[in-house]
Amino acid sequence: MKKVTFLVLMAIGLVSFTVLDADFTITGTAAGIENGKKIYLQKQDEKKAGSFINVDSAKVENGKFVFKGKTVEPSIHFLQVDKNEGKVVFILEGGKINFTIYKDSIGKSKIGGTRSNDDLQVFNAAAMKIQDKMMKYQEANNTKWAEANKAKDTLVMNKLMADVKVYQDQMVALSSEFPEKNPKSFLSVLFIDNMFNNPEVDIQKIRKAFDNLDPPLKNTKTGKLIQSKISNFKALAVGNEAPDFSGPGPEGQTVSLKKSLGKVTIIDFWASWCGPCRKENPNVVALYKDYHAKGLNIVSVSLDKDAVKWKEAIAKDGLDWIHLSNLQFWEEPIAVMYNIKSIPATYILDEKGMIIGKDLRGAELRAKIASVLDK
Repeated sequence: MKKVTFLVLMAIGLVSFTVLDADFTITGTAAGIENGKKIYLQKQDEKKAGSFINVDSAKVENGKFVFKGKTVEPSIHFLQVDKNEGKVVFILEGGKINFTIYKDSIGKSKIGGTRSNDDLQVFNAAAMKIQDKMMKYQEANNTKWAEANKAKDTLVMNKLMADVKVYQDQMVALSSEFPEKNPKSFLSVLFIDNMFNNPEVDIQKIRKAFDNLDPPLKNTKTGKLIQSKISNFKALAVGNEAPDFSGPGPEGQTVSLKKSLGKVTIIDFWASWCGPCRKENPNVVALYKDYHAKGLNIVSVSLDKDAVKWKEAIAKDGLDWIHLSNLQFWEEPIAVMYNIKSIPATYILDEKGMIIGKDLRGAELRAKIASVLDK
């Protein structure tokens, strides 16, 4: 299963330089929202995936609201109206940020006032044009797709998928071509980071784009994360030593990769909620039973966020080997370190911890283990 990224979270605006301890003022018009209703300023909870932390709140008075404060550097934040589910994404940065929020159409809210948020609007407008064209094409061809699928007409199905891919490629190009033209843009930093989510990571392109950035942008939190990912990506090539890690096991004990190495070790990234992972588990169990006595160890890193479900899956699937997880979903630090974008995923190590294989499953995984331990 693949990590899902949302266009709206990539669609963040520009900044020509980074100012420390910059003052910000958010002035909003809340059309149709009653006096006394609260507007919440939020950020993502880095320790709990999919959750948000309230940073501040303001009451609507005569259709208006105001936030004031300081920010260290540009960062993604959100506004939420009272208990409504919808959120407005924007860049919190120094300056005067203007909002127009619509009660029944949160997604159509308008943002501006600072360069970042002005450009957010421009980028989103361009992205929406592409998305609208793609959706219209899909709606117009739903019947054709259903008929082709029923008849197993792969020629028609492939043609329809190729047509949709044209729009998808346009969407990718909108963000991936941006950094080269805008080296002083904070949006460039976010888009470079997003390049690591591509199925085939072009590390040379990423490094070139990052090297071209304005120096202050490289020192932002996201910029430093990119530097770390570039370093880790080089370290994750076959023939290199696998980066060491440690983390909490199911009973709270600390588990270390280096202390868990066998003659051959599989690092297995999975989760209880991952259907393909659970389907693959019987093959891994059989492999472990056949080769553990010969020196095979397995270290499973879970992308779960619920400890109970994680432990239940371990027991139910009979995964009788080493486990650890920080229970942070896709923000699992070890998964981030290993640039994991879909699961199941595997790394195969020799007795010295050197990487000898990657992303092998089923018969291929068994053949690789056998080639080492059946000698």
